[in-house]
Amino acid sequence: MTTSPATPTATIRTVLDQAVAENGYPAMFAEIRDGKQSWFASAGVADLSSGRAPRQGDQFRIGSVTKTFTATIVLQLAAEYQLSLDDTVDRWLPGLVRGNGHDGTRITIRQLLGHTSGIFGYTLDPTMIERFYSPAMLEHRFDVYRPDQLIDLATSNPADFEPGTDWGYSNTNFVLAAMIIEKVTGQTYADVLDQRIARPLGLTGTYAPGSETEIRGTHGRTYSKLMLPDIDAPVHDVTDLSATYGFGVGELISTATDLNTFLSELLSGRLLPPAQLEEMLTMTPVPDGKWLDGYSYGLGISSVTLPNGTTVYGHGGMITGTWTYLYGTRDGQRILTQNVNGDWGMPPLDIFPELLTAAFPTQS
Repeated sequence: MTTSPATPTATIRTVLDQAVAENGYPAMFAEIRDGKQSWFASAGVADLSSGRAPRQGDQFRIGSVTKTFTATIVLQLAAEYQLSLDDTVDRWLPGLVRGNGHDGTRITIRQLLGHTSGIFGYTLDPTMIERFYSPAMLEHRFDVYRPDQLIDLATSNPADFEPGTDWGYSNTNFVLAAMIIEKVTGQTYADVLDQRIARPLGLTGTYAPGSETEIRGTHGRTYSKLMLPDIDAPVHDVTDLSATYGFGVGELISTATDLNTFLSELLSGRLLPPAQLEEMLTMTPVPDGKWLDGYSYGLGISSVTLPNGTTVYGHGGMITGTWTYLYGTRDGQRILTQNVNGDWGMPPLDIFPELLTAAFPTQS
């Protein structure tokens, strides 16, 4: 790949090397897109068995970066007047969100995308924590969930707050958003994603796997210590799993090149009309202790101002075995995807922002 003269390669390589040497990740890689130029680098191994290095073009699970894809589709449908962001959840999914302070007649689609609905996050349900954030994950990694089951888990818990009165990151919001996409279009979420984003942008490595448990294309392996805090806890290969518990939320599989293309096209205005893009990028500061301190959130996308004064837009994502960060400048000209193939560290926030700062120039 071409190396951009503005890319501080030595600094970035140092961060990658430290991720492996000091944090113990099997590998970390980064791909920067700067206009029409790209640069890829990695440290460590993508496969502990074979010892091969990460390759540009490897597919991997992107976790909650999925949310930005889901929000983009919803905003496209809004631009086409197929739905309104002011529609209630009940308008499209009548009777689904009920109980324990949840009321779908009072929650709007905009509140779903902006995490202001107050709906309890189903991934915080005690059953889900036990199954997916403990050693029991090995027994449950191939469990299959329907979206309505995830909503039932959420509403079996008390609502976090009254709709529109606070901010709270909840994966349940984007399960509902993806269900609404299916209801409005009459198609599966996977097909809509393919037709509206993947195929038009030529994202040949990006797809929603549904109930598939293996990654289709060339890929490395991902590893987990099953949330055990011991630094010497055994490492397990968790590459193959059912991501149905991340429907519309964290299930997508992609590549670094595809992610950089997607975010570049989104931020530069080629996926959404100006009104919808402006609404997506209208940021609300995240209250301290509610998610990532110092970040702001729009509709399915976040922003952070780096120590050098540059503000970048994008999303992070975690799913069992891997962490990903995707951020770029507001004009979509410079984009960075970075990934580690281990899920310990909650998340590796000492690494990802450091790499962001190294990758993005100081604003003049």
